Amino acid sequence: EPKKKAAFGSVGRRIPYRILHVINQDGESLGNMHRAEALKLMDQHDLKLVLLRENAEPPVYRLMTGQQIHEEQLKRAEKKKASPKPGMVQKELSFSSAIAKNDLETKTKQIAQWIERKYHVKVTIRQAK
Repeated sequence: EPKKKAAFGSVGRRIPYRILHVINQDGESLGNMHRAEALKLMDQHDLKLVLLRENAEPPVYRLMTGQQIHEEQLKRAEKKKASPKPGMVQKELSFSSAIAKNDLETKTKQIAQWIERKYHVKVTIRQAK
C-alpha cells in the first residue's frame, strides 16, 4: 500500500530547525523559541507542531489539534482543485454582439464540445458598431 504524501512539510517531533517562530492554536504569535521549548509546549498542551512557512527566517510553526490539521488539509486540497493545472488547455472564443443566429448556435455547440473535453473556455463579446 503506497504512502500518501503529507500536505504539511513536518508534523510532530521531527523538526530540523533549532530556532522556530511558534503560533498557538488560536493564531496568536508566541514568538521565537528553541526547538526544545516548542516540543515541551507541544507535549504540555497535547498538540502537534505543523510547519507553515519554511522559507521564513526563522521558520514558522503552528501548534494544532488533529482536527485543525485535517481541516487545513481539506482547505489545501480544495484550493489545489480550484487552481488551473499547468497542462490545462484554455480555449478562447470571441464574437460580435451582432452575430447571426446560426453562427451563434454553431459557436455554442463548439463551446459545449470543449467543456465536455474539460477545457477552460473564455468567451469575449465585442460590441457591434
